[in-house]
Amino acid sequence: MNRSWSRREMLKRAAAVGAVTAVPSSVLGQPNAAAESYANLNAAEARTLEAIVARLIPSDANGPGALEAGAARYIDRALGDALAAWRAAYANGLAAVDTHARKSNGKIFAELQPTEQDAVLRDLERNVATGFAPSAATFFELVLGHTLEGTFSDPHYGGNRDFAGWEMLGYPGLRLAVTAEQQRMTAQPEMTRLSAYDLPMFEGGAHDAGDDHGR
Repeated sequence: MNRSWSRREMLKRAAAVGAVTAVPSSVLGQPNAAAESYANLNAAEARTLEAIVARLIPSDANGPGALEAGAARYIDRALGDALAAWRAAYANGLAAVDTHARKSNGKIFAELQPTEQDAVLRDLERNVATGFAPSAATFFELVLGHTLEGTFSDPHYGGNRDFAGWEMLGYPGLRLAVTAEQQRMTAQPEMTRLSAYDLPMFEGGAHDAGDDHGR
């Protein structure tokens, strides 16, 4: 399949897989990304993952993409908790991405031009890249799914920085009540920049939705 990576395509995928999901409450709220180092990925892995998520949901004239929304940091932090079972898969898969990028373009993935990066990702999706366990396509779908989660889930879980993902979707945010005027839907409602865990019923992170990441 000759895919043209776009924000529209990724939004379709987000809707299809129900990307606004939850991880255990021990994965705490949004950090200051500029000051925080990666907790579970080494520097080379983090660089490759950032480059991947930046191409899966790229920024464009309409606004920021997955990288700016903190999807890579969401994945990194969750790899020490809800996604811990996938830590080895990420270590092996990210290394394999760089190996394939070198074979096909002479550079690691993060150093390639966007069009070259897209070609590498298409090789993964088509399952023609080698060196992946169990397969390149499996790793592609794993990272894509977690990128969608990190972009569109509640900011409490470390992604959706500055509510960029919700703004991308046109989701106005949490509302415990909707007025009659808002129900008329004659205008885009003002966005409520609020995490579910800012509500009194979730104080202290008492709510735990469980780990539903058995991809």
